[in-house]
Amino acid sequence: MDKLRVIIVEDEQPARDLVKAYLKDYDNLELIEECEDGFKGVKAINNNKPDLVFLDIQMPKLSGFEMLELIDEMPEVIFTTAFDQYAIKAFELSAVDYLMKPFSRQRFKEAIDKVFMRLKNNKQQSENIQSLSNKIKEDTEIIESLFIKTGNKIDKVDVTDIIQLVAQDDYVEIITPKGKYLKKETMNYFETALPQDTFTRVHRSHIININHINKIEKYGKETYAVILKDGSSANVSKSRIKGLKEQLGI
Repeated sequence: MDKLRVIIVEDEQPARDLVKAYLKDYDNLELIEECEDGFKGVKAINNNKPDLVFLDIQMPKLSGFEMLELIDEMPEVIFTTAFDQYAIKAFELSAVDYLMKPFSRQRFKEAIDKVFMRLKNNKQQSENIQSLSNKIKEDTEIIESLFIKTGNKIDKVDVTDIIQLVAQDDYVEIITPKGKYLKKETMNYFETALPQDTFTRVHRSHIININHINKIEKYGKETYAVILKDGSSANVSKSRIKGLKEQLGI
């Protein structure tokens, strides 16, 4: 087997130095780049397409999980984390490799051995990582911003700027005053993750920011539509009109 090309994404220099020191024990691992933040990590991974990434989870601005959503081709990943033992259960249930800081040389070797065993057996880790990401999302607090990749550009969208979200097959279209963005996510996720005092789901295909409502119009006997301040509209399901009116106090 040729050397595995490795990238480290870690915001703390001592943690990067520790991984680099342990990597020296392996002739079949080649460190090609190290990154101190998630934005540089996304660029390095998409440009170099490494075989293995050591990825810190808790980084400022862009977390490890937010970073993974922006990667074109998923490499093998060993997470490095300072999460507590309770949170670590999600990693174990998803069968994802992780190193709990501070980690020993022996623990490092165990994670590396798992990677080589998986590659030898032609097993993919991407499904396990997706499972872990979903578990973490279920326990995540209300989101304040989103990171969306379009081509080589990464946009940060503050939740307060969102006018409405519209289901588009496997994606969600996020509409803001600055433009529209597509994110591969579910409406159910956004219904739970967005602040519920500001956002409400009015239809299976629409979530709106109630601060952007201009008026509610009735069409026919029991058909309603929300007209937003930017001139766009969203249909309101019969089952959701009562809850919307209550939320608006009308």
